[in-house]
Amino acid sequence: MTPQPNLKTMGTWPVFLTAISTILGAILFLRFGYAVAHVGLVSTLLIVFVGHLVTVPTALAVAEIATNQKVEGGGAYYMISRSFGLNIGGAIGMALYLSQAISVAFYVIAFTVACRDLLHWADVAHGVFVDPMWVNLGVMAFLTLLMIGKGANLGVKALYVVVVLLFAALVMFFAGSGPGNPDLNPIGTIPDVLLLGDGTAIRRFGFFEVFTFIFPAFTGIAAGLGLSGDLKDPRVSIPTGTIWATVVGVVIYVAVAIKLWWSAPLEALASDELYMENIALWGPIVPVGLAAAAMSSALGSVMVAPRTLQAIAADGIFPEGMSTWLKKGRGAEQEPVRASLATCLIAFAFVLMGDINAVAEIISMFFMVTYGAICLVSFLEHMAADPSYRPTFRSHWSVSLMGAVLCVVLMFGMNPTYATASLLIMVGIHAWVSRHGGGQKGMVRLFRGIIFQMQRALQLALQMSDEDDLEESTGWRPFVLAISPDTFLRKEGFDMVRWVAFQHGFGTYMHFIQGFLSEETQKDARLAQAELVKRARGNKSRVHLDTIISPSYTSAIAQCIQLPGISGKGNNLFLMEYAPDHPANRDQLLDNFSLLVAAGLDLALLRSSGREFGNKHDIHLWINPEDATNSSLMILLAYILQGHPDWRDSSISVFFLHDGENAKEEEEALRSSIVEGRLPIAEQNIEHVTHESSSVQTIKNKSGGADLVILGFNKQDIDTMGEDAFERFNGLGEVLFVHGLKPLVLQ
Repeated sequence: MTPQPNLKTMGTWPVFLTAISTILGAILFLRFGYAVAHVGLVSTLLIVFVGHLVTVPTALAVAEIATNQKVEGGGAYYMISRSFGLNIGGAIGMALYLSQAISVAFYVIAFTVACRDLLHWADVAHGVFVDPMWVNLGVMAFLTLLMIGKGANLGVKALYVVVVLLFAALVMFFAGSGPGNPDLNPIGTIPDVLLLGDGTAIRRFGFFEVFTFIFPAFTGIAAGLGLSGDLKDPRVSIPTGTIWATVVGVVIYVAVAIKLWWSAPLEALASDELYMENIALWGPIVPVGLAAAAMSSALGSVMVAPRTLQAIAADGIFPEGMSTWLKKGRGAEQEPVRASLATCLIAFAFVLMGDINAVAEIISMFFMVTYGAICLVSFLEHMAADPSYRPTFRSHWSVSLMGAVLCVVLMFGMNPTYATASLLIMVGIHAWVSRHGGGQKGMVRLFRGIIFQMQRALQLALQMSDEDDLEESTGWRPFVLAISPDTFLRKEGFDMVRWVAFQHGFGTYMHFIQGFLSEETQKDARLAQAELVKRARGNKSRVHLDTIISPSYTSAIAQCIQLPGISGKGNNLFLMEYAPDHPANRDQLLDNFSLLVAAGLDLALLRSSGREFGNKHDIHLWINPEDATNSSLMILLAYILQGHPDWRDSSISVFFLHDGENAKEEEEALRSSIVEGRLPIAEQNIEHVTHESSSVQTIKNKSGGADLVILGFNKQDIDTMGEDAFERFNGLGEVLFVHGLKPLVLQ
């Protein structure tokens, strides 16, 4: 028989009822008077305020995420996993599920507290003593049979009844008057140690301790999310029901706190956790309301938790056999019977603890993790600015960020040990989930989007800055552009770009493909870029790699030099590389020299010898009288190269070829510039070289074994010698010819 699809029949009202029954649950009856006594009215209202600084951003984030995507079964888990990916989503989903399952035990224990008068009456009037633990176990067994036998629909119908009783209890409470508070001090509290008439001593708790016990009351916003798989239109029902439940809850919290403070002595509120029944117009309605609140919250949790677990299993987070068993539902609505059984077993284990405060602390920690994750998802989506993120309801990114940060701060304020343990458990769950499947595409998408936005903002900021002022204040830094069709013939050109751009600037390397733009050349370009990226990944390159398709080398150069660099600024250094047996790149630089100079670019031409820079140890600079505008750029490039790990062990030697009448003065000026510029060139490596005939032969004699020789060139050299301006140095190793547009300040 073919399984029928899940029938979605619920609307907004069940979301509101599930959330409000948890918001106005057992904590409201059992711990608000307790809070007023221990920390005072003002601090109690502050707890409500701070708690909602977490829950309201979460409610807004939930509304936002829910209106952006199709929400299936699993509620908050589904939203997180589809934004962060299954690895992170699975870990957070498990934390959420555990908090929901443990909540069932918390509310069962609270229900037993509501029955105390009934148990006392049975003991006094009829001599029948009933251990509260048996009540806990009996109620838990009833819930288990209810969920396995009847499922969520009966649970929702039961919510109507308990919510009516809950609101009746609140109306009776507000209508009553109590003995009054003789000391209406809004910041007044009980003493540090309160001694009761029977000799019992009550220690006054601090702000964060009380916050920990009360916070589960604020977790009701997540209760309605778990019904997402049963909702006809979750995009409407989840935000509407959740936000309205939150608003109503805040109003009632504030009113109950003020009413308790006004109507009863603080000592009475501290000694009797159900003192509300002494204030209500008809006292018995309070334990009835508490029982209704506890039962409704337990019903809400026991409905939601199995659906979270079923959704986690459906995503294959657990081992295959376990996922298959847990995800299977019953009937057309796919009731999670097996997940309900697993949930009830966990709840039974925590019911046996019997300590409502200890259980509350555990719940608070797991819910804090979940709420922080939801707020973080919303914040990251805002920062990524992905066009596919188009929620019909939007909150502000700062609200989501505040909620995420506050969750972490409050966790450690409430209980550093529990907070650390919960985070370690999350890490352990994540490690375990990672071994059993689940990709991280959602998380990768988010963080890539954020990196893109950060890069975009920085690029725009640099582009909008005054370039002249920036260079004057920070000094020259390389924004190097290289174009070559010989990328895969020789690696020297690419290496030079990555060395120059490594630490001090930016590099763009363009692989030139000659031809017209077509499907075939586009395919070639994609393959070439993929190979470039592969090569760059192998040597930890920090260069932006791309391809350009153009009918001629000249047009490719003209196109590239007009484009801004990846820094947001224009490029300032144009580099080409050639080998003597492949001189096309050299000739292109000669042919386009005027074009490149007109574009305001310093020029560098690397002549590859085949030695591949040898041992990368000796860098020789040769400076002659014609290098007035070149020398400072030559020295800076040598310094920048030496900063790369490949050249870490290199040394720089500077040779002066000045034989004119001002040679001595020019040499001393450059020496002084090197020293004052704090360049790592040893004094003994600065040498004045005299030559009797050919300066070229002198250079060859001195630098024939150097790994890199840096020489200057200018327009006059090109005009008078043409290609021989470079070829006359045949016999040297790698030579970098440099042309600077203007002298740079080395200091």
